[in-house]
Amino acid sequence: MSYFDAASAAPLHPVARQALQASLDEGWADPARLYREGRRARLLLDAAREAAADAVGCRPDELTFTTSGTRAVHTGIAGALAGRRRVGGHLIVSAVEHSSVLHSAELHEVSGGTATRIPVDRTGRVSPSSYAQALRADTALACLQSANHEVGTEQPVAEVAQVCRGAGVPLLVDAAQSLGWGRVEGDWSLLTASAHKWGGPSGVGLLVVRKGTRFAPQGPADERESGRAPGFENIPAVVAAAASLRAVRAEAEREAARLRELTERVRVRVPGLVPDVEVVGDPARRLPGIVTFSCLYVDGETLLHELDRVGFSVSSGSSCTSSTLTPSHVLKAMGVLSEGNVRVSLPPGTPEEDVERFLAALPDTVAAVRERLGAPTSAVEEAAAPVDSLVVDALGRRCPIPVIELAKVIGDVPVGGTVRVLADDEAARLDIPAWCEMRGQEYVGEEPADHGSAYVVRRLS
Repeated sequence: MSYFDAASAAPLHPVARQALQASLDEGWADPARLYREGRRARLLLDAAREAAADAVGCRPDELTFTTSGTRAVHTGIAGALAGRRRVGGHLIVSAVEHSSVLHSAELHEVSGGTATRIPVDRTGRVSPSSYAQALRADTALACLQSANHEVGTEQPVAEVAQVCRGAGVPLLVDAAQSLGWGRVEGDWSLLTASAHKWGGPSGVGLLVVRKGTRFAPQGPADERESGRAPGFENIPAVVAAAASLRAVRAEAEREAARLRELTERVRVRVPGLVPDVEVVGDPARRLPGIVTFSCLYVDGETLLHELDRVGFSVSSGSSCTSSTLTPSHVLKAMGVLSEGNVRVSLPPGTPEEDVERFLAALPDTVAAVRERLGAPTSAVEEAAAPVDSLVVDALGRRCPIPVIELAKVIGDVPVGGTVRVLADDEAARLDIPAWCEMRGQEYVGEEPADHGSAYVVRRLS
């Protein structure tokens, strides 16, 4: 079995396992106590904090251990907004942030604040000028991930930090995906991360608040972790997280070059192996181990199950794999194809042979799923007596069926004729325009309908 979902959780690093087991015997006592066992626990906690701070590039007293990366985000955003409430209640986030950031923004709006969501280009990257334009006199905080968790695109954090610093606005950086590869450059004010992303144990997050940043911890007061993370510290897990971060950093340069070559191999070869595929994300400014692509006429959930059956663990942003039946907010913000989406994220140490096996298995796996769904297998064919317009009723049918039905009938209208696809699946709003771009047809636009929406396509060839 080949595990290709390191962006969700990396396998536990051997150093993390060793550190965890060793510190279980020494780090069980209360580090706030003055007796011998407490002092030993305090030494372990302090050493872990110093090691993690060195990896981040901050002072040890600026770093707090939390119970998760999500908790670090929630605590960081709430504390920064509260610390600057006299300035105002305006928050800036990018449209492709992790859900923990976006949920914090939603809660802030419900509580009476305002939020601006910065759009991204088709590669998933923000423009620093967009942040500059969004800054206002009442802006209390801006947020930007260092790299995207679904497509791997790296963001211009240093440039955005400079823009924010010039306006006197703190920038919170979600560095969960990138911290294992290196420090986050730029004059940011707050940073969050999660140990399970770099091979540490789950249940450990990092929150960094640089000196001079106004911050007011929310919730009941607690004397631990500067009042920012209440509760007894999980010292063995913290020690393992810091030790594994140091270990992966020592290996980062070599592994980054190797994984970048392997993911580039996937980026280049998949479109030639599988017809009707869109590779998404920035082709150059991206994390080493992540590559994402979407396949027309494919049910994402079925594709993931089939890949699992032949020995590959991958993830997807397709709405078909989501309980909400809506496409990934990242893919939606980018405006790219969402159906049949596959994210391959390679953990350090992935053998070259595993990637070659994946490339060998993918074409037949996708073809089998398409055949099962009745997807078209050839180019557009002329109908015997084409009509000027057709209506496809795909109401109540989920991705990728609306696009499959469109592809089946586009040849039944003459060049210049139109097809109206009636659909109530949210993914159709993304996937029908994406299909048009991939197949050289014109997407006319979306029209209201009695149920769902009507997506109008004009045949050009």
